[in-house]
Amino acid sequence: MLPIAILIALGVLLVFGPQLWARHVLKRYSVEQDHFPGTGGELARHLLDKQGLHHVYVEATDSGDHYDPQAKRVRLNAANLKGKSLTAIAVAAHEVSHAIQDHTGYAPLKTRTHLVHVAQRAEKIASIVMLVMPVVMLVTRSPVAGLVLFVAGLGGFALSTLVHLVTLPVEWDASFGRALPLLREGRYISDQEQRAARRILKACALTYVAGSLASLFNLWRWIAILRRR
Repeated sequence: MLPIAILIALGVLLVFGPQLWARHVLKRYSVEQDHFPGTGGELARHLLDKQGLHHVYVEATDSGDHYDPQAKRVRLNAANLKGKSLTAIAVAAHEVSHAIQDHTGYAPLKTRTHLVHVAQRAEKIASIVMLVMPVVMLVTRSPVAGLVLFVAGLGGFALSTLVHLVTLPVEWDASFGRALPLLREGRYISDQEQRAARRILKACALTYVAGSLASLFNLWRWIAILRRR
């Protein structure tokens, strides 16, 4: 019993630890810096224009900072859109980097964008399948029918896990292959601030790692249930 408890504790630590750490780092560097010439939103607009991406808009969001490749929008929360903190600058550069990925046809981003739409539908279907499976087994009295439905539902969750895994290289490239070079080459932040920006982006990347681990853990849980059957 003890090994299982330890395994669960490690799982919780791996999933929630990076999120707590990221929250700590983002808060630490969210202090306003008067020497910055513009806000996160203004920097995003400047970087987009510099890359010739005049058709990509910058706007506020309540659902988390992100780039929407369908609407061609860089969306930042209010603090990052209007703030002059190092967190705002790093996050803005990161989201602009996704727009650059989209513009240059970065293959992993295209793959993720396609998979996200498929996975969202598949996960909804998988949830419905898992709900109706006991009813189908009760009515048909067929273990085979239940097994088929279970495997179909499992496939939907597996696709969601795949999306998380594909997301990791996309986010890493946006942060360290594009955002940091943009900030460094444009001399938007000092050398000391570059080190801090790297910590911010690394902390954010850890949240995606945590998401992948959580998705893998959920998939493993369903596979364990299937094996018991």
